[in-house]
Amino acid sequence: MPIPSSLIPSRFLTLIAHLIIVIDIFWSRRNNVLACLPPTYTPQEYQRRDTELVVALSVTLGMFLIELLGFFSGISMFSSTQNLISIGTHASASVALLFFLFEQWPCNTYWWIFAFCSTLPACVEVVLMVTVFVLKKKPL
Repeated sequence: MPIPSSLIPSRFLTLIAHLIIVIDIFWSRRNNVLACLPPTYTPQEYQRRDTELVVALSVTLGMFLIELLGFFSGISMFSSTQNLISIGTHASASVALLFFLFEQWPCNTYWWIFAFCSTLPACVEVVLMVTVFVLKKKPL
Protein backbone atom coordinates (compact mmCIF):
# COMPACT_ATOMS: atom_id res chain seq x y z
CA MET A 1 0.00 0.00 0.00
CA PRO A 2 1.63 3.28 -1.08
CA ILE A 3 1.98 5.99 1.50
CA PRO A 4 0.29 9.30 0.70
CA SER A 5 3.00 11.69 -0.37
CA SER A 6 1.75 14.49 1.85
CA LEU A 7 2.35 12.61 5.12
CA ILE A 8 6.14 12.86 5.10
CA PRO A 9 6.42 16.67 4.78
CA SER A 10 3.49 17.12 7.18
CA ARG A 11 5.21 14.94 9.75
CA PHE A 12 8.47 16.86 9.35
CA LEU A 13 6.76 20.24 9.68
CA THR A 14 4.73 19.34 12.77
CA LEU A 15 7.81 17.77 14.38
CA ILE A 16 9.89 20.89 13.73
CA ALA A 17 7.07 23.19 14.91
CA HIS A 18 6.87 21.27 18.19
CA LEU A 19 10.67 21.39 18.53
CA ILE A 20 10.78 25.16 17.98
CA ILE A 21 8.07 25.77 20.57
CA VAL A 22 9.89 23.60 23.13
CA ILE A 23 13.13 25.53 22.52
CA ASP A 24 11.23 28.80 22.87
CA ILE A 25 9.74 27.65 26.20
CA PHE A 26 13.24 26.64 27.30
CA TRP A 27 14.53 30.15 26.63
CA SER A 28 11.60 31.97 28.22
CA ARG A 29 10.65 29.65 31.04
CA ARG A 30 10.77 32.31 33.79
CA ASN A 31 7.12 33.35 33.35
CA ASN A 32 5.95 29.73 33.37
CA VAL A 33 7.98 29.01 36.49
CA LEU A 34 6.43 32.04 38.19
CA ALA A 35 2.96 30.77 37.20
CA CYS A 36 3.71 27.58 39.15
CA LEU A 37 4.51 29.40 42.37
CA PRO A 38 2.30 30.99 45.01
CA PRO A 39 2.33 34.80 45.33
CA THR A 40 4.96 34.55 48.08
CA TYR A 41 7.68 32.04 47.37
CA THR A 42 11.23 31.34 48.48
CA PRO A 43 14.25 31.16 46.19
CA GLN A 44 14.43 27.42 46.91
CA GLU A 45 10.86 26.94 45.64
CA TYR A 46 11.68 28.92 42.50
CA GLN A 47 14.84 26.88 41.96
CA ARG A 48 12.97 23.59 42.43
CA ARG A 49 10.24 24.52 39.93
CA ASP A 50 12.81 25.86 37.47
CA THR A 51 14.79 22.62 37.72
CA GLU A 52 11.60 20.59 37.22
CA LEU A 53 10.77 22.49 34.04
CA VAL A 54 14.35 22.25 32.74
CA VAL A 55 14.30 18.47 33.29
CA ALA A 56 10.95 18.13 31.52
CA LEU A 57 12.14 20.19 28.56
CA SER A 58 15.45 18.28 28.40
CA VAL A 59 13.69 14.92 28.36
CA THR A 60 11.45 16.24 25.59
CA LEU A 61 14.51 17.20 23.58
CA GLY A 62 15.84 13.66 24.08
CA MET A 63 12.58 12.29 22.71
CA PHE A 64 12.98 14.57 19.69
CA LEU A 65 16.46 13.16 19.13
CA ILE A 66 15.09 9.61 19.07
CA GLU A 67 12.33 10.54 16.69
CA LEU A 68 14.51 12.58 14.36
CA LEU A 69 17.07 9.75 14.22
CA GLY A 70 14.39 7.32 13.13
CA PHE A 71 12.91 9.78 10.67
CA PHE A 72 16.13 10.87 8.98
CA SER A 73 17.57 7.35 8.88
CA GLY A 74 14.51 6.26 6.92
CA ILE A 75 13.38 3.66 9.43
CA SER A 76 10.02 5.30 10.02
CA MET A 77 9.87 7.85 7.23
CA PHE A 78 7.68 5.62 5.07
CA SER A 79 5.65 4.08 7.90
CA SER A 80 2.16 5.48 7.48
CA THR A 81 1.19 4.45 11.01
CA GLN A 82 4.11 6.31 12.58
CA ASN A 83 3.55 9.29 10.29
CA LEU A 84 -0.09 9.61 11.35
CA ILE A 85 0.71 9.16 15.06
CA SER A 86 3.51 11.69 14.83
CA ILE A 87 1.47 14.26 12.91
CA GLY A 88 -1.45 14.02 15.33
CA THR A 89 0.58 14.14 18.52
CA HIS A 90 3.02 16.86 17.45
CA ALA A 91 0.27 19.07 16.02
CA SER A 92 -1.66 18.67 19.28
CA ALA A 93 1.48 19.40 21.28
CA SER A 94 2.20 22.51 19.25
CA VAL A 95 -1.24 23.95 19.96
CA ALA A 96 -1.19 22.95 23.64
CA LEU A 97 2.32 24.30 24.19
CA LEU A 98 1.43 27.61 22.60
CA PHE A 99 -1.34 27.93 25.17
CA PHE A 100 1.14 26.78 27.84
CA LEU A 101 3.55 29.51 26.77
CA PHE A 102 1.13 32.40 26.21
CA GLU A 103 -1.39 31.69 28.93
CA GLN A 104 1.36 30.73 31.42
CA TRP A 105 -0.20 27.47 32.52
CA PRO A 106 1.16 25.74 35.67
CA CYS A 107 4.24 23.56 35.25
CA ASN A 108 2.50 20.29 36.02
CA THR A 109 0.41 20.79 32.86
CA TYR A 110 3.59 20.37 30.84
CA TRP A 111 3.97 16.79 32.14
CA TRP A 112 0.54 15.91 30.77
CA ILE A 113 1.38 17.37 27.37
CA PHE A 114 4.71 15.54 27.47
CA ALA A 115 3.11 12.21 28.38
CA PHE A 116 0.56 12.26 25.58
CA CYS A 117 2.37 14.17 22.83
CA SER A 118 6.09 13.35 23.14
CA THR A 119 6.28 9.94 24.77
CA LEU A 120 3.84 8.16 22.46
CA PRO A 121 5.57 8.89 19.12
CA ALA A 122 9.03 8.28 20.64
CA CYS A 123 7.94 4.89 22.01
CA VAL A 124 6.49 3.90 18.63
CA GLU A 125 9.76 5.01 17.04
CA VAL A 126 11.75 2.78 19.40
CA VAL A 127 9.45 -0.14 18.59
CA LEU A 128 10.05 0.45 14.88
CA MET A 129 13.81 0.59 15.44
CA VAL A 130 13.71 -2.71 17.34
CA THR A 131 11.55 -4.22 14.59
CA VAL A 132 13.99 -3.19 11.88
CA PHE A 133 17.34 -3.76 13.59
CA VAL A 134 16.69 -6.66 15.97
CA LEU A 135 13.86 -8.58 14.31
CA LYS A 136 15.03 -7.69 10.77
CA LYS A 137 11.48 -7.01 9.60
CA LYS A 138 10.07 -4.33 7.36
CA PRO A 139 8.30 -1.54 9.34
CA LEU A 140 4.52 -1.23 9.01
